[in-house]
Order: sequence, then structure tokens, then C-alpha cells
Amino acid sequence: MLTQNVADGIHRIEDAYTNWYIVEDAGALTIVDAGVPTSWSSLEAALGALGRRRTDVRALILTHAHFDHIGFAERARTELGLAVYVHENDVPLTRHPLQYSHERPRSIYMATQVKAMPIVASLVRHRAFWPPPVADVRRFSNGSLDVPGSPRVLFTPGHTLGHCAFHFPDRDAVIAGDAFVMLDPYTGSTGPTLVARAAVADSERNLASLDAIAETGAATVLTGHGEPWTGGAAEGVRRAREAGTA
Repeated sequence: MLTQNVADGIHRIEDAYTNWYIVEDAGALTIVDAGVPTSWSSLEAALGALGRRRTDVRALILTHAHFDHIGFAERARTELGLAVYVHENDVPLTRHPLQYSHERPRSIYMATQVKAMPIVASLVRHRAFWPPPVADVRRFSNGSLDVPGSPRVLFTPGHTLGHCAFHFPDRDAVIAGDAFVMLDPYTGSTGPTLVARAAVADSERNLASLDAIAETGAATVLTGHGEPWTGGAAEGVRRAREAGTA
């Protein structure tokens, strides 16, 4: 499902309760995150709806390399010839996306969180748990990325050790990945919150790293799951910290 201009020139696509984004800049496009494997058809549909072609896409950047964020990354790399950018700490995850650190067993949430069951079922239906590994990536650490939109890298480790958000100052927006989310896939809870410990490497570090998002002062925060947050970055971070992690 495509929602156009959730921020200026930034478009949100949601598949299997997971968001990924297309950023427009002077006719060229950057994809932020790669959804689930079946999101490839959503990409083709979105390009058509936006009046764009495959050749307009110049890069794919990842907030992190969990299985539900790298879905079509390898296909984009091989079929579109895209460089796939990821923080150097998450490079191992691009090769083994299911082998990620977490503070609590995932089975606890699968067995007890009734509200999350439709989310899990959708992830299974869209083959989210089985993305192809990304065979070749371009590493980054900080600064700005030389891709359409020129996002400023915000290092926000904790959800994964290489998690990053991307600040677009000229659009008054941050794409926050899963630094905090508006829908926790493991509990079904909504509103600003951290993802449950079933998918967080270091929740204490995750909480601390939210300062980088708050300090942007951005009006809009676009997360990896759930609706856009339009109440300002600082307030979103405050509420996420208050909610904590399940």
C-alpha cells in the first residue's frame, strides 16, 4: 500500500505491517529499507503510481538488516544494479538476517501476544522470514550519504548494533527505522514505543540513542512499523521512552 508524501517527496509503502520508503530528489530516487520479499511487486506498482521508471532508482539504503527490512535488497542489487548501503556493524546481518541478537526468546511473544498473531501470519504469508542474503553491500559509518535526498546518518544503535536513522533536514523529517516504532510487531501495541526485547540487541543502548532523533527537531518521524508520527521528534522520543520495551 502506497501513501504518497508522508513528508515532502517521501513516500511510504507498507507490506506485511512493515514500512519502507521512496525518497524523490530532482527526478532520482533512493529506496530506504526493502520490506519483505514480496515487496518487489509493491515497488513496481509504486514506481508506476509515481510516474517513475526503474532507471530512476539510484540507491537502496538500510536502517538496519533485520529480515523484514532487507526483503528485496538482493534482487534490487542484481536486477537494478543498485548499491545497497548499510552501517558497517550490520554487514554480518545482511548475510545472515535471521541470526540477530535479542534479549528475550521470540517464542515467548509468539505464544502469549494474541494481538500480534495477525502480524506474524502476514509476515509468514509474505515470506518475510526468508529473505535472500545480500551478497555485496557498501559500508558506511556516519556523515551524509551521497545518494538522492542526501540523508544525514544518525547512528542509533540498540535495536541492532548498526542501526541508523536518516535525517532529511530540508523535508523536516527523519526515517527512524526501528529505533522506535508506531506498531510493535511482537505485541501489537501502537503509539511510540521500542520494539519488544525479542528483536532488540541492547534496549538500554536503544533508549540512549534516541537522543539523536530528538535533537533533529524534525516535525515528522517515519518508522519501520505503523503510521507516521507527526507530533515532533522530541515528543515521539519522550513517549517511546515512557512506553519502553516489552
